Amino acid sequence: MAGGKGSRMDSKEEKLLLKYKKPVVLHVVDALRQSGCFSRIVAVTSKNSPKTQTALSEYGVEIIDTSGTDYVTDLNLALSGIDDVAMVVSGDLPLLDADIVQKMIMQHKKDSTWQSFVVTKNFLESQNMAAEFSVECDGQECYYTGISVVNPKMITAHVKETCTILDDKRIAMNLNTKYDYSLLKNA
Repeated sequence: MAGGKGSRMDSKEEKLLLKYKKPVVLHVVDALRQSGCFSRIVAVTSKNSPKTQTALSEYGVEIIDTSGTDYVTDLNLALSGIDDVAMVVSGDLPLLDADIVQKMIMQHKKDSTWQSFVVTKNFLESQNMAAEFSVECDGQECYYTGISVVNPKMITAHVKETCTILDDKRIAMNLNTKYDYSLLKNA
């Protein structure tokens, strides 16, 4: 997912092009490629991120251009054109690497329509991080990482979500604010 406005970052530069050795979104693409788990990598972009779209296209990534209305609308459009199980990943995960991607794929529950990977509140706090969207999982307050494994063929009007706790900094570090970006110096 690479089509957001990045408005919480309050930056003139597109959020996914912020540098952490190279543009953040390219770390995500490289992690997915190097994992060897996928037959194709597709970026969901919009008019909100034209420079990101160009950078991804030049990096050899297939593009699905959406309206940029909101995350859910754009994701639904992208999933409607996918016929196999897909891993949905936010483009703002600078610490994502091939090993953690492989670990999540190994933990994928084949009978799940929508499996979201979450981190616990305690883990986030121990890393001086925060997140916005919480969910209860196994009796613990958890937060979404922006990573899910989805089977579009199984989606109906009422999707049952499965959550898997995976307390790991590589998936917990989302760049949503300038504070989040400052944490990369210590990563």
